[in-house]
Amino acid sequence: MPSTTAELLAPAGNMERLRFALSYGADAVYLSGRAFGLRAFADNFTPDELKAAVAFAHARGKKAYVTVNCFAREAELRPIAEWLESVYKTGADAAIVSEAGVIRLAKRIAPNLPLHLSTQASTLNSEAVLFWRDQGIKRIILARELTREEIARIRDACRDIELETFVHGAMCIAYSGRCVLSNYMTNGERESNAGACTQPCRWEYDVVERRRPGEYMPVKEDERGTYVFNSRDLMLLEHVGELMDIGVDSLKIEGRMKSVLYAATVTNAYRRAIDAHLAGGLSESELNELMRDLNTVSHRPYTTAYFGGDFAPNQQINTAAYSQDAELSAIVLEYDSNKNAALISQRNRFFAGDELELVAPGAPAKKLIVRELRNMDGESVQSAPHPEERLWLYCDTPMKAMDLLRRRL
Repeated sequence: MPSTTAELLAPAGNMERLRFALSYGADAVYLSGRAFGLRAFADNFTPDELKAAVAFAHARGKKAYVTVNCFAREAELRPIAEWLESVYKTGADAAIVSEAGVIRLAKRIAPNLPLHLSTQASTLNSEAVLFWRDQGIKRIILARELTREEIARIRDACRDIELETFVHGAMCIAYSGRCVLSNYMTNGERESNAGACTQPCRWEYDVVERRRPGEYMPVKEDERGTYVFNSRDLMLLEHVGELMDIGVDSLKIEGRMKSVLYAATVTNAYRRAIDAHLAGGLSESELNELMRDLNTVSHRPYTTAYFGGDFAPNQQINTAAYSQDAELSAIVLEYDSNKNAALISQRNRFFAGDELELVAPGAPAKKLIVRELRNMDGESVQSAPHPEERLWLYCDTPMKAMDLLRRRL
């Protein structure tokens, strides 16, 4: 089928990241309240903050989806019902749900609230998609465990329902994220399916043979141990055009707990990839540039996982560490063209004379030299050492509010 545009859906762990995701090209964001959203340790939103976030998105012609994708226990049904009513009143464009009880509650309490079925529901085939469509679901967020061909077959068989796929971000060792390792290792105090996962799949492990207690045998190790369960991060940037040609309606980025730099950089890369495909396709040099950008943010080694059908390596067994090629130096608050200076909010220390990179929506990063730094009293300073300190940064490169400055590591 002819290629059409796809929605770019970005994570918003708090209001600041929401603003950056939308400014850097997201068509929609997904966010959560303080409960029931499977990311208990993100900042998340109070009811008033959620209402303001939805209004902020709508004022810019964008959408906001609220996650209510917990697996509900009996005692949680009443507070979830109250929360669903509150979500509906915010004007949210949809609620993301996982299981039948919450779906039934939502249809009764907020019948006009569109429902998107979470990837936690493990939707893997067209019959399941059609079943959920018949239950009133507007969009299916497909399981990550699908190949390109399987996604295409589902699209061909299911033309009257929206499909969403993950294209970037952290993955879980468990099928569609349904894991109980965290529950077991914390005696039930940190339940993964209630948003409190401790990520024990990232820990070090040895093997013990039952008749040899205390004798620990490494599966495969470096000097720090082995990480046999540790998943890589998904990255389908080079396959964005294929997903659009298939007819996937929404391309989703994982990462509600990630940084401002992550929200801006990753959203910007996928926005540019989508726009380039609509304009005729990404060149090899453009693709390489965007992939280098994705390496600047904190990530585990990347994989295409199941997408290509050959099951690329999903586990990174030698380390659970993240890597990144750059750090966020500052956020631009405003720019004074008369004195070629930007008012910035510092995020990591840097010095006068340093080479930084300017990250702006829809554009490749630009190198710049920090000619001078001045504090708010007008005094020249040599560095920006204090978190979120406001400074005037002088350089020869114009910039604007919400541009980012990063330093290569």
